[in-house]
Amino acid sequence: MASPHPARAARTTGIALLMLGLTSTVALTGCGGTTDDDGKADPKASASAAPKGAVTREQAAKIVDNYAAVNGKANRTQNAKLLATVEGGQLHEQSKADYKTFSTWTKADRSDYEKPFSYQDRTYYIPAGEDWFAVKATASGSKTPALLVFDKDGGAWKLMSAVYAEAPIPKIDTGNHGLATAVAPSTRVGTLAPNDVGAAFEDLYETGGKKAGAGISHTTDPAKDALKLYKKRATFDLAKWATKKYFAKDPAYGTTYALRLADGGVLAVVPTAHTQETLLKQQFMGSFEINPNKEESVYNPAKRAIVTDTFQGMTLATLPKSGKPSVIAYEYRMTDSK
Repeated sequence: MASPHPARAARTTGIALLMLGLTSTVALTGCGGTTDDDGKADPKASASAAPKGAVTREQAAKIVDNYAAVNGKANRTQNAKLLATVEGGQLHEQSKADYKTFSTWTKADRSDYEKPFSYQDRTYYIPAGEDWFAVKATASGSKTPALLVFDKDGGAWKLMSAVYAEAPIPKIDTGNHGLATAVAPSTRVGTLAPNDVGAAFEDLYETGGKKAGAGISHTTDPAKDALKLYKKRATFDLAKWATKKYFAKDPAYGTTYALRLADGGVLAVVPTAHTQETLLKQQFMGSFEINPNKEESVYNPAKRAIVTDTFQGMTLATLPKSGKPSVIAYEYRMTDSK
């Protein structure tokens, strides 16, 4: 049974992280300041008054460059040990799945994944007073922009999230001395908080959006895709012999990152996860078994009466000041099959 979940559609290369141990907080260029007793500007006071981000744009650029180089090395040989030192969060869960199922890919996909790459057309979003930053960029050979989130993990900078978006990524507010403004994931924006979006999106798979999913828009392409899977559960290729259901589950890494938009709304990278259960109908138990597909067989090649696949994902969501949030992009990988 081929998985209907999108796997590498937008992600032209694997993602890994960088190992620069930047530990100091550096102020970006600020405006205004104070004066000393002679009426002259006091540069020390001005610098201390300016808001600070975790890195400068110059440091962020080096982080992204090094990240791409290290990631490229890991991808060429599917070096999981190297990858584990440079990547974290949900993205690491997905990349480990890429390596695990690499042999099942087409020759063209494998070749593309192993090619070195760089990030172009970058825009840096460094939030004041936070210890993480984001970058909007496109990978070489692709026209699809991604929002990348770097954070500290074990004392090193790591790429924690990467969501590629066919839909336009809205303008992020950088009016705080050139810095972005982070929003606490538990803060309600319009009808929901960023932390609520994951459960709402997964409800589209589980109930068709009748419960928590009623709180988000059903008109975006990701929402339509999820609802399409929910509807197809009764007509998939084994529907005569088996049932298919989806169940929301806690993501492997639950950190949500959120930034204030120029229009006052919020853009959030939200982790998600669910299982897909294919179960033989009672009348066929003991007489038939389900053959796992190639990807499922990597995790468990045995024929069985029930196949439970785990999908770890990330979504990119917009939360307007009023009204329902919208999931504008998403990424999933099958990370287990039992």
